[in-house]
Amino acid sequence: MEQLGFDFGTAAPRRLVRVTPAKLNTWTDCPRRFRMTYLDRPSPPRGGAWAHNTLGAVVHNALKALFDLPADRRTPEQAVALVNRQWKSEGFRDVDQAAVYRERAGRWVHDYVSSLDVAFEPLGVERWVSSPTERIVAEGRVDRIDYRDGELVIVDYKTGRHVLTSDDARGSQALALYALAARRTLRKPCRRVELHHLPSGTVAEWEHTEESLGRHVRRAEEAADEIDLASETLKAGGDPEVLFPAVTGRQCQWCDFRRSCAEGQAAVPGIEPWSLLAP
Repeated sequence: MEQLGFDFGTAAPRRLVRVTPAKLNTWTDCPRRFRMTYLDRPSPPRGGAWAHNTLGAVVHNALKALFDLPADRRTPEQAVALVNRQWKSEGFRDVDQAAVYRERAGRWVHDYVSSLDVAFEPLGVERWVSSPTERIVAEGRVDRIDYRDGELVIVDYKTGRHVLTSDDARGSQALALYALAARRTLRKPCRRVELHHLPSGTVAEWEHTEESLGRHVRRAEEAADEIDLASETLKAGGDPEVLFPAVTGRQCQWCDFRRSCAEGQAAVPGIEPWSLLAP
């Protein structure tokens, strides 16, 4: 019970802060964007769809649907058909650009599925996992959880423009928290995390140790403490501009709340909704 933050000798139980990798990443990038996303009600108006997000969602949904099928139907051709079925065109410049990326997404999943032994059954697809630590409850939805050689493996699909490396896998707080939460939820060891980059057909992998997972947890707990303090102070009447300052940089170009942030608009010029597509 001590691991859950309870101290029976001195005080009331510590309230654990529930966090997801998305929340932690938003806070780290820009506290103002965190406030607008998770706390402001009504939330400020968001910008329109981004083509790269649309593309990524289509690929993720197609692969999820593929693993929902019986093993003998998980063919590369079926994967392409699922991309076409799931396809949306929000954020693209025009129908011609959307058609190019629809074909490209189909090719990515075709080649990816061709490289897999699709007869295996993942232990989780779009699986929600959760685990308490001393100060937080880390939770989130994992693209895929494999079971190999007696251990869980966290698989995260990527469709961005940059090829990823083992350093990206090692440094991903999201993957580390997923590994921690998956082993708690599924009661099996989990140390290996993988980034599957479909455009390049590469896999970036990392084998965590207890020490490396612990470092990620400590950073997550520190961020969660900051989030909790700022949120509670805001409820008590604190100044939102002081508690949740804007952090400007390149990320302001694609911020959903750019139209509501004068600092972000002044920091960098805006970009088109299709600018972040993989070339």
